[in-house]
Amino acid sequence: MGRAIWLQSSLLSRALLPILSRQTALSSSVSFLNRFGSTARRTYSTNHTRLLVTPVQAQAKRGFTSEAEEVASVKDLRFEPPLKIVEYPDPILRARNKRIETFDDNLKKLVDEMIEVMYKTDGYGLSAPQVGVNVQLMVFNPAGEEDEGQEIVLVNPKVNKYSKKTRLFEEGCLSFPGIYADVERPESLKIDAQDINGARFTVDMSGLTARIFQHEFDHLQVICSI
Repeated sequence: MGRAIWLQSSLLSRALLPILSRQTALSSSVSFLNRFGSTARRTYSTNHTRLLVTPVQAQAKRGFTSEAEEVASVKDLRFEPPLKIVEYPDPILRARNKRIETFDDNLKKLVDEMIEVMYKTDGYGLSAPQVGVNVQLMVFNPAGEEDEGQEIVLVNPKVNKYSKKTRLFEEGCLSFPGIYADVERPESLKIDAQDINGARFTVDMSGLTARIFQHEFDHLQVICSI
């Protein structure tokens, strides 16, 4: 595919700037409400099935790093395309996700496959364990469209700081189809991560971008907020 953007750490903040500075008032993000991390809600005619929605409420745990610092082996990073979404209660979603220290073509292929699945399932973001690979890796695009926004790849992310201000907003998850939750999360945060080439960087996130990151980061920490 080759669609993912391999950002050098020195250029990352500049590349993220259009996304992080975009007006993304969550209360008015109707498209986000319907499609974040999940298939869209749809109401069909009487000749079709209506997707059932189960409302719940939760406060996300605020982890700063993964509990597991075990390094992923070559075997841990193996995958067979096409990737498929892992759904609860598959034990893969409860397994520890290992740190990546091998930055090679196989990792880039995995990222490309994840991005393809993300768009096919109408998601805004996707974590590696959601496609059956238990490593510290996530991809997302705050625009939610293949030809819009920026595809972001974060390897071994850690949170440095959360804002005290929080907001409650409805989320869904590809691994929990048909379930939506009002999840309370910090509005902004600062993270450390590595890019697809292994270069380290620090970046601030807020609004929609911060919420998507936190949702995927929960998966990497083996936290299910909904």
